[in-house]
Amino acid sequence: MMTAEGVKGLRTVVLDCPEPRELAEFYRGLLGGEIIEEESDRTWVALLDPQGRRLAFQLAPEYQPPTFPDPRASQQIHLDILVRDVEVAEPAVLALGAKFVQAAENFRVYTDPVGHTFCLVWLEE
Repeated sequence: MMTAEGVKGLRTVVLDCPEPRELAEFYRGLLGGEIIEEESDRTWVALLDPQGRRLAFQLAPEYQPPTFPDPRASQQIHLDILVRDVEVAEPAVLALGAKFVQAAENFRVYTDPVGHTFCLVWLEE
């Protein structure tokens, strides 16, 4: 299927947060890559991951974290992070500042340091 006329594709996924640089550092620790920021704009920091995908962090002074799994303050978006071995990856993400939320058969749910939900997922081999 083609994109809508005139559309090239998705450029960046952007997460609101209280401290863009700090959250960018968390995700660089998780995903690797290069942090891109402009000296003149501390309200926006981007992470270019090793595969060339962009994840950005935008200052939201009144940021309120979601309270997953409570539907009254829904997560609105979450990231699925593919891992080779969850037993190796989990201690690493916890050391970076993630918090464990719950486990399921093929994924585990965590929150980043400011409350965004993400999952470590693995494929059955």
